[in-house]
Amino acid sequence: MKNYLKQAVILAGGRGTRLKPLTDTRPKPMIEFHGKPFLEYLIESLRDQGIQKVLLLLGYLPDVVKDYFGDGKKFGIEIEYSVTDEENDTGTRIRLAAKKIDPCFLLMYCDNYWPLNLEDMWQHYKKKKVKAQLTVYSNKDKYTKDNVIVDDNGFIIKYDKTRTAKDLQGVDICYAIIDKSVLDLLPEENILFETMVYPRLAEEKQLAAYVSDHRYYSVGSFDRLEMTKEFLRFKPSIILDRDGVLNKKAPKAQYVKTWDEFKWLPGSKEAIAMLTQAGYRVIIVTNQAGITRGMMSESDLHILHEQMKKDMESAGGKIDAIYHCPHHWDDGCQCRKPLPGMFFAAQRDLYLDLSRTYFVGDDERDEQAAKAAGCKYMHVSGEQNLRDAVTKILGEKIE
Repeated sequence: MKNYLKQAVILAGGRGTRLKPLTDTRPKPMIEFHGKPFLEYLIESLRDQGIQKVLLLLGYLPDVVKDYFGDGKKFGIEIEYSVTDEENDTGTRIRLAAKKIDPCFLLMYCDNYWPLNLEDMWQHYKKKKVKAQLTVYSNKDKYTKDNVIVDDNGFIIKYDKTRTAKDLQGVDICYAIIDKSVLDLLPEENILFETMVYPRLAEEKQLAAYVSDHRYYSVGSFDRLEMTKEFLRFKPSIILDRDGVLNKKAPKAQYVKTWDEFKWLPGSKEAIAMLTQAGYRVIIVTNQAGITRGMMSESDLHILHEQMKKDMESAGGKIDAIYHCPHHWDDGCQCRKPLPGMFFAAQRDLYLDLSRTYFVGDDERDEQAAKAAGCKYMHVSGEQNLRDAVTKILGEKIE
């Protein structure tokens, strides 16, 4: 890990009144999913990204958290606590814990989970040369209400906690890298950190945005719990390119348009059968500009894919989902690889954690798409077919 962030500070003091009666006897980050509290998933994620210590800012029912996590040793991380009055707002909690906070730290909400890439975030933060950087969910799918405006240079120029200003686009999910000097902006009175600090920094062009299309999951309200449960279940999945990975590519500027033209590559059917037997979901993403170019229709592609799935089933494998981009490379869409639109569509539909998902492709655009989506990447070529790649992937430990 090349970043210098070693500490995460997690705001976890609220009552969680929107989740009553679940929060009558426990704070909201202690709501359990698959046998462990939400907060444990956050702490494990931080540990795996190289964070060495966590400071939990508690208020409501603090002993429930402290009794479970203790000093953090059994979770492989150092945990400290700052316990203040239940009535304190976020700014006051942070100000009262200032002596325990590192010169630069990662600030998080206790009720949002997002698969962070701390190294990439750190590099972006250092490049921007700002006092603070917020992670912003692009919210293109209108998952929630927007509360920021991000300019073309990647700076937040408007932060609106009320979410009522015009032209808002994107939502702050915290995961903020913050220079401790910004704590000097906090007054003695009981205030929200977000409304006191972020608008000031935005005015000074000192608030950068790390924008992500990867959906976040939360325990903030009842309507999010089922989605969060499904995401945290984590079903192993793999994303595959089609032409050149599963089947023989057509000559340049031509397309595989019918089942008669579709020829499985050696090892590809066996690879999918291996994945299915290992409990993986198999997802295909494929550029198919032949549709826009009039060389085939959506119906033609659907028929081909249905036959491909049936043929695969007869070989003991299952293709769970297929996403395609029908656009020409000059159409300006967001789905044509190397852009990651199809990956994020699959992420939302299937509750994928793309940071724990492999994409297997056969050219540099595939590798670029994997990086843009935050996926791991495996390359196939004449020296390594899909079966070889899958054998390596299945040999790795699933975490």
